[in-house]
Amino acid sequence: MPLYLDDDQVMLRDMARDFVSDHAPVSHLRELRNARDATGFSRGLWKRFAEMGLTGILIGADHGGSGLGHVEAGVVLEEIGRNLSPSPFLSTAVAAVAALEGTPHADRWFSGIAAGDVVAAIAVDEGPKHNGRIAMTAQRSGNGFRLSGVKQFVNHGHVADVILVAARTAGAADDRDGITLFAVEGQAARLVITPERLADSSLAARLTFDGVEVDADAVIGEVDAGSDRLVVLLAAGRTGAAAEMLGVGSGAMDMTIGYLKQRKQFGVAIGSFQALQHRAAHLYSEMEVARAAVLKAQQLLDAGDPDAIQAVSIAKAMTGMASTLAVQEGIQMHGGIGMTDEYDIGFYMKRARVLVELFGDTNFHADLLARAAGY
Repeated sequence: MPLYLDDDQVMLRDMARDFVSDHAPVSHLRELRNARDATGFSRGLWKRFAEMGLTGILIGADHGGSGLGHVEAGVVLEEIGRNLSPSPFLSTAVAAVAALEGTPHADRWFSGIAAGDVVAAIAVDEGPKHNGRIAMTAQRSGNGFRLSGVKQFVNHGHVADVILVAARTAGAADDRDGITLFAVEGQAARLVITPERLADSSLAARLTFDGVEVDADAVIGEVDAGSDRLVVLLAAGRTGAAAEMLGVGSGAMDMTIGYLKQRKQFGVAIGSFQALQHRAAHLYSEMEVARAAVLKAQQLLDAGDPDAIQAVSIAKAMTGMASTLAVQEGIQMHGGIGMTDEYDIGFYMKRARVLVELFGDTNFHADLLARAAGY
């Protein structure tokens, strides 16, 4: 598979770039941030995403979507990242759709997602770091289950219509087997939702399940066999997060290169200084390597290739390093002004930091790859 976009994907990229830059630029983030918006994104903008056909990008035509793949979803996510656009696209249109595909829940939720009426959240993490442990319990109760435990770092959990929850129905917290996925109503009884503001001004929720009752129809897939479905969810989420990070890094790099061309010292543009040219060239190279890794992961996911999971970890680790380099170099090359809110570059640093942690940071995925290789 060639590591470049085909003509249709380039057209989608151009359309998404124009749409997102026109309707959700960094100034849109500033407006929400300054207003301390309690939702975390614009519902009106989410509807505009739907009108453009973007929310249903992974949903089949039978549910009102366009039936495209992870490459195309990544094209949109890169533009979202480039503009720091607050949006539930990653959790709803990518991760949740991938997890619900082929289940009865698709009939219930996909049309609403495609129409921009539904927001989904992913509740997997239980501690300060993503580590794969699932300790939250789901005990049999009548014809359903009773969920008890705490989930953290649940993006859009405070406004979600449906929350995809990983809970343990058998075994210990570190066991692969014994996990079951549930689709829980966002306003379920005995569910305590505490939204918290993250470093990038987005909102994630701490969810406390105090014996939340769900019926058997809430199960996604099979009881005790949710690990495979969870792998699908995480693969989609991690690849999507990598694509968004790629956009964040690219946006920061473009902004920095532009600053190097405009800022003058000693009567010349600072971009003419060889030391800064070397650093800019190194950054460009790292971003291009990350771009290739992300595209490869997306292509393998779309092809159903068994090597896709490893490629996803490579993409998440590579973009974590590259985007971190991009925002750090951006801050340094802007000088002291880069640390102030007057310049947008600081917002890129904060967004990159949150995305690096989402679904596992660079060290987590490097460790996964090392273990898979027998180290």
